[in-house]
Order: sequence, then C-alpha cells, then structure tokens
Amino acid sequence: MIIRTAVESDIHAILAIYNEAVLHTVATFDTVPRTLEQQQQWFQLHGTRYPVLVAELGGIVVGWASLNPYSDRLAYERTSELSLYIHHDFRGQGIGKKLMDQVLKAGKEAGLHTVLSRITEGNDSSIYIHREFGFDYIGVMREVGFKFDRMLDVILMQKML
Repeated sequence: MIIRTAVESDIHAILAIYNEAVLHTVATFDTVPRTLEQQQQWFQLHGTRYPVLVAELGGIVVGWASLNPYSDRLAYERTSELSLYIHHDFRGQGIGKKLMDQVLKAGKEAGLHTVLSRITEGNDSSIYIHREFGFDYIGVMREVGFKFDRMLDVILMQKML
C-alpha cells in the first residue's frame, strides 16, 4: 500500500468513497451526495497548508484523509479538522491507522498546531483510532445531527501537534 499526497486525478475516487459514506453511514452529516464540482472546490481549498492524502492499493485509491480548515477566521489558521474515509470493501485492514499517522505528520510539517475531530456517537472504531493517536476527549454536542430518522450526538476530540 502507498500513502501519498492526493492529486487532482484522485478526486473521482475521493468523491466515490465520500458519497458512499453520505448514503450509508453517519460518519458524515451530509445527507445529499456531493457533485464532482463541489469536490473539486473542496480540493482546491486545501493547498499546501491543509494536506489531503490517499491510500492506494494495487493502483486503486481505497481511502483518503484530509486536514481541513476549521474556520475562515484568520486566528484559526493553525487549527484543522480531520476527515478520514475508507472504501467500504477495505475497512478493518489498518488502512485508517496508516492514513491517520501520515496525515498528522503532514499537518505538523505544514505548520498546523491543533487537529479537531467530530465523531458521531456509536462510531467506536473511530474513537478508538483517535485515542491510539493521542487525541483527547473534549466534549459532546448532544443531538446536533438528524440522519436516518434519528437525532445523533457528536463527540469532540482534539490533538495538539
């Protein structure tokens, strides 16, 4: 498996993995699949400050991770929010851990200071991997999302790079 910086030609694979999560999981609170144009705009917002990495296996992108701008207010420019998604056929194989390790290193090299994660209740594997990488639990937002006919809590976790 290769972990590398994403390039524009990876956007289709990133989008497919993300949209599967939109339609079938509570890992994201998007409820409508993104368009290619929306994903291209998302990719362009990252630049060198906010890394986007992909995991490639046999020439196929099987997962991705990104550190996203937390806010457009300038004082937050060294704070990011983590996204990490694995293709449903490749979950549980350690790909997420490898992506997490590399994206955190890339974020530190890019000069980021703080990484935040919002994790939907019940996503125990995500909470576990965050704890393994030194994220601290900092709180819970109660019933802030509505997806699949239920209100959902979001757990907040944070790591200082």
